[in-house]
Amino acid sequence: MPKIFETLDKCKPVYDVAHKVILFTCKMLLIIDILITCMAVAGRYISFIPDPSWSEEVVLSCMAYMAVLSAALALHNGTHIRMTALDPYINKTLLKCLEVLADVAVLILAFIMIIVGWKYAVTIGSKGTYVSMPGVSRFWMYFPVPLAGLAMVIFETDVLYEHIKAFFVKEGEQ
Repeated sequence: MPKIFETLDKCKPVYDVAHKVILFTCKMLLIIDILITCMAVAGRYISFIPDPSWSEEVVLSCMAYMAVLSAALALHNGTHIRMTALDPYINKTLLKCLEVLADVAVLILAFIMIIVGWKYAVTIGSKGTYVSMPGVSRFWMYFPVPLAGLAMVIFETDVLYEHIKAFFVKEGEQ
């Protein structure tokens, strides 16, 4: 295995830590969603349990963060939706080239999400507030897009590295 890959493989724990942090964040967002939803539903039928007006907006915001971050996790795991029906019939070198091309396309999308999403968050998002929480900026409603773009850049960089490495390192050498 070329020396450069041995050196770059030492960065692998950073991607693993990022994966664990984002996975933990998604789990916490799911727990928050469930707890707030249970409290809101119970509050409609049980008089001593409060039914806060902000519950729906918070749940939807948590779901937006969880959806985009879990999609970035799927990129890292290789479990994101993709077409693989023709893979056995395609030349292995061509398949590797197509995987790298797809990785580059996803990276371009991720950078667009960061740039455009950030622009929307600081322009449109900063001009309003949540209806039920007038003290909270709508910035947080638009922020999942650039955040997901950043997570996609982190994980897609790792995936792209592995696909490029496959050109130079045989399967048994690793």
